Amino acid sequence: MRHAYLFALVLLAAALVPVSNFSQGGQATKTAQDETSKSVAGGGISVSGWTGQIDAKETAAGLTLNSAKFSKEADAFHVVTGPAVTYWNPKNTASGDYTVRATFKELKYMSLNNHPHPYGIMIAGNELGTEQQSYLYCAAYGNGNFIVRGFGPAPFQVNGARPSADPAVNKAAGVGEPVTQDIALSVKGDKVECSINNKVVGSYDKSALVTAGKLKSTDGVYGIRFAHNTEVFVSDFKVVKP
Repeated sequence: MRHAYLFALVLLAAALVPVSNFSQGGQATKTAQDETSKSVAGGGISVSGWTGQIDAKETAAGLTLNSAKFSKEADAFHVVTGPAVTYWNPKNTASGDYTVRATFKELKYMSLNNHPHPYGIMIAGNELGTEQQSYLYCAAYGNGNFIVRGFGPAPFQVNGARPSADPAVNKAAGVGEPVTQDIALSVKGDKVECSINNKVVGSYDKSALVTAGKLKSTDGVYGIRFAHNTEVFVSDFKVVKP
């Protein structure tokens, strides 16, 4: 009887121990169900010619494009999210072989979140803003990780279910510290490559990306992509032809 009583106490203690959930960056966070996107005060797009779209799950949660903020300060774009969002100017298109690159600076790492969130370059945009949209993006975290993902029109993974670590991806010294990433996405012959801080961190066969359920083409609109609850300055955004 004494053993049964002790066993019951052990079970009760185990049930009362709080369980920590860890984000893809390896830091303690809330569960995905508890994690909410925070609407940004004074949100909206104030850069001429640009538009965007938030992710479907953000729309379902009652957020809009005005729940994030896209503005320009001096020579840099200033983005504050809000919902996860992709921004583009329909006039910005690229075809054939090309590289789209920009510098992303998070002045205060994790200032709007309790774990790392990514941001980066988007290419190959077709039918953007519709239910049939397709595009690809490469994004970096301030903890040394990166992801390559796409929509076609449903989300699809390229470099695995979880972020990949690479020494080329810069790490912030700590929460509230600055971290900068130079991110580029290139189409080169039969390959699509993601480079971060001048190193190719991922190379993928174009034929595996331009296929049913993924990209319609690697030709298309290019832009920038942000996870929810981030604040980033983007400079030197451009396309380069070989």
